[in-house]
Amino acid sequence: MITSSITPLFPIEGAQAPEQKSALGLEGGFAGIFQSAVDNVKETDATKTQMQYLMATGQLDNPAALSLASSKYELSVNLLVQLRNRALEAYNELMRISL
Repeated sequence: MITSSITPLFPIEGAQAPEQKSALGLEGGFAGIFQSAVDNVKETDATKTQMQYLMATGQLDNPAALSLASSKYELSVNLLVQLRNRALEAYNELMRISL
């Protein structure tokens, strides 16, 4: 008979070593996803702003790059807004549950 240990799907609070807790950080769960979306919005905004500057100063060789950067920025903002809306819907749904 082969036996293997059962590993939990989610870490139990206080059961991990301190170095493992700091290694997890925000990578797991909704916080990590939301932080990633916020970082993506910041990056795409910086790229779009840089492309706009280059276009205004005449240094941009490919004007389609500005259009692409603007589209990426809009998509990342829309994704962030949708994540926020879904989180608020889930929170409101949890608040309506009566125990």
